[in-house]
Amino acid sequence: MSVAVITGSGGLIGSQAVRHFSTQFDIVVGIDNDSRSYFFGTEASTRPSTTRLDAEVRNFQARSVDIRDTETIQAIFSEFGSDIQLVVHTAAQPSHDWAAREPLTDFTINANGTLNLLEAARQSSPEAVFVFTSTNKVYGDTPNSLPLIELETRWEIDQSHPYFEHGIDESMSIDQCKHSLFGASKVAADILVQEYGRYFGMKTGVFRGGCLTGPNHAGTELHGFLSYLAKCCVTGRHYSIFGYKGKQVRDNIHSHDLIMMFDHFFQNPRSGEVYNAGGGRFSNCSLLEAIRMTEELTGNKMNYSYTEDNRAGDHIWYVSDTRRFQTHYPEWEQQHSVKEILQQIVDVEGTVAKRAA
Repeated sequence: MSVAVITGSGGLIGSQAVRHFSTQFDIVVGIDNDSRSYFFGTEASTRPSTTRLDAEVRNFQARSVDIRDTETIQAIFSEFGSDIQLVVHTAAQPSHDWAAREPLTDFTINANGTLNLLEAARQSSPEAVFVFTSTNKVYGDTPNSLPLIELETRWEIDQSHPYFEHGIDESMSIDQCKHSLFGASKVAADILVQEYGRYFGMKTGVFRGGCLTGPNHAGTELHGFLSYLAKCCVTGRHYSIFGYKGKQVRDNIHSHDLIMMFDHFFQNPRSGEVYNAGGGRFSNCSLLEAIRMTEELTGNKMNYSYTEDNRAGDHIWYVSDTRRFQTHYPEWEQQHSVKEILQQIVDVEGTVAKRAA
């Protein structure tokens, strides 16, 4: 029997992972206690997604478990033991704004919860491949010290800089910078996953995501950039821009493209690896550019306002260099551009809005 364990299984990346890996494993165990509804309210709940997975994925087993619950996490891994061949860890408190409200909650979920999973895997399933969804926030605000130039609709890095052509690589320091408390808790988890690979020899991979997105994202103001923006444009809801003149640049990777990175790593794993995993030069935009694209796709004018104060630790310009992963896994190819992603999200949000009406 072959088993995959996926945490955060009702979320954007987790649910995509469940559907993808259900074709490769006899059982997919999903761990998700719908903490997202506690963080961001009912509109961000993962419960509907879990209900759909239960109905549509025959070999899916949903477990409503908090990853901070050491005893129960260990029991799940003991139940399946060496049959567990893959762990995809996506569960997290994902907002750097929200983390400041409850630092203990943020840290214990992101850091302690990750440690629980790593240790349970080491004790019961040491040969399993362990994939961790990290974040570019581990670099803190160091990217803001790059030589940036203000253009009409975006900030851009100076063309003479080595990062201009391909983006930021994994050699950027994560030290001596402002991370936000969320960034700090993810740094702790990121290093733990690396260490279980390097110290214990486990097959662990860290994927430092840019903006992870797709049509199944339950976006809210504090998390889910493109999803929430599209929702506001479709419904006429007010949208707030925080700082940097709305010209801050994000790279956006579709959930399918990220899951394919995970799959390539699973098929040929390494120990203690770290990869930047974002849209790169292939798929990025500023807030203003995203608003203009969404207005074009919907035919609606965005109802938005601007606040000069930026979010703590927020990036002015971030584009991921994914060449390290592509060197190790040359068959992986990114498929979804920002405009394609936005079109998918707009289609979904439009359907939801019509049903609500």
